[in-house]
Amino acid sequence: MYLVITEKPSVARSIADVIGAQKREDGYLEGKDCIVSWCLGHLAEYVAPDAYDEKFSRWNYEDLPIIPQEWKLAVSKDKKDQFYVLKKLLNRPDIDYVVNACDAGREGELIFKRVYDLSRSRKPVKRLWISSMEDEAIREGFSQMKDASAYENLADAAVCRAQADWLVGMNATRAYTSKYYKKLTVGRVQTPTLAMLVDRDRAVSSFQKEKYFNVELDLDGLQVERQKIFDEKEAEKLRVLCQGSDAVVEEIRSTDKTVRPPKLYDLTTLQREANRHYGMTAQQTLNAAQSLYEQKLLTYPRTDSQYLTEDMVVTAGNVIRRIHEKYQLTGPFDQPEKPNVKLVLNNKKVSDHHAIIPTVELTDCDLSQLKDWEQKVLFLICVRMVEATEKDHIFTETDITVKCQNELFSAKKKVVKQTGWKLYEECFKNKDGLAMENPENVETDRFSNLTPGQIFYNVAADKSEHLTSPPKQYSEDTLLAAMETAGNKEFDEDTEKKGLGTPATRAGIIEKLVHSQYAVRKGKQIIPTEDGKVLIEILPDFLKSASMTAEWENQLLDMEKGKITPDTFMTGIKNMITMMLNGCDTIPEEETRRFQTRESIGTCPICGSLVYEGKKNFYCSNRGCRFALWKETKYLERMLKTIDKCMAAELLKSGKVRVKDLYSAKKNMYFEADLIMDASEDRVNFSLDFPSKKPSGKGKKK
Repeated sequence: MYLVITEKPSVARSIADVIGAQKREDGYLEGKDCIVSWCLGHLAEYVAPDAYDEKFSRWNYEDLPIIPQEWKLAVSKDKKDQFYVLKKLLNRPDIDYVVNACDAGREGELIFKRVYDLSRSRKPVKRLWISSMEDEAIREGFSQMKDASAYENLADAAVCRAQADWLVGMNATRAYTSKYYKKLTVGRVQTPTLAMLVDRDRAVSSFQKEKYFNVELDLDGLQVERQKIFDEKEAEKLRVLCQGSDAVVEEIRSTDKTVRPPKLYDLTTLQREANRHYGMTAQQTLNAAQSLYEQKLLTYPRTDSQYLTEDMVVTAGNVIRRIHEKYQLTGPFDQPEKPNVKLVLNNKKVSDHHAIIPTVELTDCDLSQLKDWEQKVLFLICVRMVEATEKDHIFTETDITVKCQNELFSAKKKVVKQTGWKLYEECFKNKDGLAMENPENVETDRFSNLTPGQIFYNVAADKSEHLTSPPKQYSEDTLLAAMETAGNKEFDEDTEKKGLGTPATRAGIIEKLVHSQYAVRKGKQIIPTEDGKVLIEILPDFLKSASMTAEWENQLLDMEKGKITPDTFMTGIKNMITMMLNGCDTIPEEETRRFQTRESIGTCPICGSLVYEGKKNFYCSNRGCRFALWKETKYLERMLKTIDKCMAAELLKSGKVRVKDLYSAKKNMYFEADLIMDASEDRVNFSLDFPSKKPSGKGKKK
């Protein structure tokens, strides 16, 4: 008997159908010799700092750095039932071995490892590594399983990535929040990404538009220009000079140019194209692709490869044929010539997973039953696979140079000789999704009758006014591209991978920035908020450095290949935290008060933000924090006491305050005690401590 553990119930059902686990039980499916269960994504996460030491429940700068000696995991409250199902199964005496069938990548490795470690199971583990949920792919995957030890380096990289994010997030966020008395969220990858948004926004806002002028000549319907003259008087002088003059064709240069078909999609290019064509966010695209994968219509989406392996030549040909058959009734495909599948085959450029392509299940799919985003993403991938195996796009580019009054004017013209793969690109420009020739591409070459030395008499001259254009704000498309290539200039040419995050995590990083209110979507644009700009302004360069973060990602990739050890990587992270704290120590007192627009009474014991006095309570300035000290409480009401400003300030500072005029109805007298505050995220509790039994001098109440 063996146990298969997947990431999601839908994947578990697909695998169970193939290996014969049909009997439904509570939290798993059972067969004659196998059991299939699931994790519900991340069942367990690293615990918060206060789980290591109660003192960390208060955000005190003096307690930093927080570096666990032994990392602790906790199961999510809403997923405990499923964890206990898995724990019981992982320790069942009749289970001979376990199959890790979580998604074949770094995160899938982490999800399984956490559950396995928490269960304290010692069962042998095998790894199912597949790129498609098709039945045949699942069968083949089970026949080629390796021992889990073959993926030990990948598991190490997954753990180190998670621990590094925890260490940087917890320590940097607490450090800067404590120093500035304002909740400031810092992330290992999201902060450098935010820095790119802020840099671009600064470039846009500081851009000074300049006027420039073009002078155009009309040569019997043929337009030639002298461009970008920044002096209006000079432009007007040239226009007057050329008006009614003769112009001579000086030079004609024609060059044939070839545009090769695009590569297949990896996740990042798919997300970029979905944003460009449909305005979809990276997360929406990933969700749609993941759903299509689980419906067996796509291969594994979280890939960074744009090629297929050379043994997929027959599969690729079959898929392309099915794409044409499936879409021909609604456009965009005619019956194809034999596709050149060799263009997309390259073993050397496929690591863990090949490019994203449709599966042969496409034939039986009812497209109308798919969600709108799923239909769009599937269409994108189908079109791209046909494009990638089509003929080159070939055109002739002709440059003409004309002289008039000893000044040179120019014009450029493109004439398509072979549409090739660009025929299918037209699908996204045509409202019906049809592939058809663009009339602009088949017009006659108006330069073909020109000859060097040809004279045009009495030409008409005109002047037009223009403005230089500022750089554009990032869209999700261009931000993903920037994240993918971040730090390129700092790396050697032979560095294999570069960038912020991975194809699987970039969508989540963007969503975190928006959720944290450090960035906002405006149409297709992603723009930093004022809070985001201020955060980047106060942080040191190394925390917002794209090249440093990209280097960490390279180290994780090297770890996957066994080139560096986890200790080496984590030592670098810890050194960076030390450098960060050393920098915080030198922040001037005046600078730490930059966010204080009104007098606060202290800092929040939960999140470290400033606390202010309201009409009925003392509240945390962080809207995401629920901490509040109410002036009137049921606990103090029976002792005839309310919390005033001085008491609140002392409670926030030390967690307790000496109160001399508390009343005891039972004894009908006033007494003195320390009021102790115990604050958690959900509520504030009070208790009394009696350092002295002496009653206060007020005596009994009259």
